[in-house]
Amino acid sequence: MPQKSNLPLTISHEEINELPLGAFEGKVLVISDEKLLPRVFDEVREHKVVGFDTETKPVFVRGQQNKVSLLQIALPDKVFLVRLKFTGMHAPILKFLESDDIQKAGVALRDDIKALQRLKNYDPAGFIELADMSKQAGLQVESVKKLTALLLGFRISKSAQTSNWEAEVLNEKQISYAATDAWACLEIYHKLQGLLK
Repeated sequence: MPQKSNLPLTISHEEINELPLGAFEGKVLVISDEKLLPRVFDEVREHKVVGFDTETKPVFVRGQQNKVSLLQIALPDKVFLVRLKFTGMHAPILKFLESDDIQKAGVALRDDIKALQRLKNYDPAGFIELADMSKQAGLQVESVKKLTALLLGFRISKSAQTSNWEAEVLNEKQISYAATDAWACLEIYHKLQGLLK
């Protein structure tokens, strides 16, 4: 049974809006060249748990669907933003997605996994759904936004969320948002682990 902490079980939109904005302040590497993938994933493999997320260009017409354009992988002090539109889905990425040795922590992972399978089929392994961990810890929050506010004490600016992730060059706002989302997942994982111990 998770031990009782003084943590509230949920957080309101008003409470979130009163929190300071926060963002990942470490190193962010945008990877658009498939030749860099082996080196990136060699480094990722040195970690047991990483933060995980994807971004897709939003669709404003019903029935249409865009392909995933960005894969975000967060290490404690570095985030890789892999631009799948330019790199393609090559062996290093597929190995990572199928690896049980690297735990990939994120929210709403089923959607991410399915969207990535549309690019190339693979057998997902090692994914940790933070919404499930949150429930196990007795919390009533499931989104990255709410989990970040409740557990990490800051809010993430979502203004870049519905921007064009297929743009030739990602702007600073997009890079910061994408990196912060994945890094927050890693931090949330550690906080939830603490609560579940």
